Parts: sequence; C-alpha cells; structure tokens
Amino acid sequence: MGMRVLAIDAGNSKTDVALIDADGTVLGAARGGGFRPPAVGVEVAMHMLATTVEEAHLAAGSPGPLRVEHVSACLANADLPVEERELTAALTARGWGASVSVHNDTFAILRAGLPVGAEPCGVAVVCGAGINCVGMTPDGRTARFPAIGKISGDWGGGGGLAEEALFFAARAEDGRGGATALACALPDHFGLSSMYELIEGLHLGRIPVVRLHELSPVLFEVAAAGDKVARSLVERQAEEIVALATVALGRLGLLEVETPVLLGGGVLAARHPQLDDGVRERLAVRAPKAVPLVVTASPVLGAGLLGLDRVSAPDEAYARLRAQYP
Repeated sequence: MGMRVLAIDAGNSKTDVALIDADGTVLGAARGGGFRPPAVGVEVAMHMLATTVEEAHLAAGSPGPLRVEHVSACLANADLPVEERELTAALTARGWGASVSVHNDTFAILRAGLPVGAEPCGVAVVCGAGINCVGMTPDGRTARFPAIGKISGDWGGGGGLAEEALFFAARAEDGRGGATALACALPDHFGLSSMYELIEGLHLGRIPVVRLHELSPVLFEVAAAGDKVARSLVERQAEEIVALATVALGRLGLLEVETPVLLGGGVLAARHPQLDDGVRERLAVRAPKAVPLVVTASPVLGAGLLGLDRVSAPDEAYARLRAQYP
C-alpha cells in the first residue's frame, strides 16, 4: 500500500482518522473520542489518539501503524503557536510520518469547504461546541484568534449557548429575570419539572456536564416558536459569527474581494433558519463581497486535502478524496 497521508481531525467531542493512498483513495478510517489535552494532558491525549490511529490501520488491513509520507493533523486546542509546537513535537515523537504539520481544527473546515480547484483563500467560522475563526490567502498569510473562551473575548458555540440559556431560564423561574419558555423547555428535556431540579441535578453530578450540549437544539426550537429571550440569543450568535468573519476578512485585505466564508460545526451545519438568515443578512451589509457557504463534509476531508497539498498530489487525487466525503 502506498499510503502517503495520515489525516487527523481531532475535535473536542470526536476524532476522525483517515489513511490516504497516493491516488487519494481512503484505505482505512476510524473514529475515536474527543481530543482534550488541556483536560487530560498531552501524553494521555496522544495515547488516546494513537488508539484511533491503530484502528484506522487495522481497517486498512495493516497489523499496526506504518510510516506515511506526511501526517496532517487538525487539532482542537491547538489555539496558540506554543500549543501547535508542543503538539507537533508530540506527534513527531510517535514516528507515524516522515513529516508532520499541525493546524487548529478550524483550518480543516476551511480547506474542506473551498470549492474544487479554488485557491487556498477564504475565511472559516466554526460554531460547534465552541466558536473559532481562521482565514488564509494563497501567499500563506493567515488570520487567527486565540479562541480560548471568555478570557480571549469569545462568546457562543453550543456550550456557550447552553450556559446562556440556563442563565436566563434560572432567572425567569426565580423572578430575577423576564419570562421565557426556556424555563420549562430546558428541564423538560431531561424529564424534570423545574429549573431548580435541573440546577440541582447538574450541580450534584446526577446530570453529566457533557450533556449540556443537548440544550443548544432546545434553545433553537424555543427561538423558532417565537420566544423573545431565545431569539435574542440566536441573534447574538449570528452577530458574533459575522464579527469574527468580518475582522478576519479585513485583516487579510479581503473585504473588497469576492471571498468564500465557510460556515461549519454542528450549530451552523444544522442550518437553523433564524441563525442562517441572520448570518447572511449581516454579512451582506458588513462584507458584501463575502460568499457564505455551509460546510457539511467531514472535517477530516480538510485535513486530508491539506496533507495532499504537502505531498504535491496530482489533481485526480483531490477529486477522488472529495468524492469519498460528499
């Protein structure tokens, strides 16, 4: 087997790995759990990733990891240059490839969403568990944000929206805030009758914190039904997405150039009408040349395409790889 690229897309909630042949054929693939070095440490995170890599090799018919030409890794929590260097060193030490490149996982969405044959130029906004934005131009310039959370000015994503929904629902129930249907909808999702029960369940660990991501779709349902508080949160999310995209376009000098703005992550890929329309309407005003495109293909496609870039793959390899990730 002429495996040339080991493509890795490791997000907070899941990891996808693909072994890609010289002609763009996916020889083996596997899915594993989330990649969270800040929570478990780099070594533990790498050990968990190694299990998924081994499973991809087994799916390709290989008894164990074989050395490839290039490892293309798009990783969550590779938010700062120092983190990219640390993760690059950890991957290099594994010996999986002759060369290694590490990008923040938002670059996978950007590369996956660019039209076939297009130059590597555009801006991507990911709104999934969290929120992030990157941009790139053909000459290698990039625009990035730390994307560490509130301390770096970030707001939103599925986790952030869930926290905000809980905040307003709790205040609605105890009288500190205005009325909202969220006060009934959120506890009802867990089979509970009040926000007090939901708060108690979360605080005492009876409801795992990881289940908070389930509340984002509930928020959008309540917003779609016309609830003012829920709708205001969706509007704010649209504003944040457009603010990120517009700033990135401006930093790269692309506001006056027709440029794709790739929208990815579970929240955006769901195409909630209020959020989708809100993003497009705001972009039309603040960045009229932007071309919004929702990316639904697996982000591991982007990692694979970045890998093919590094090994100077033929055009047909790109087309073949894309065909396997519609």
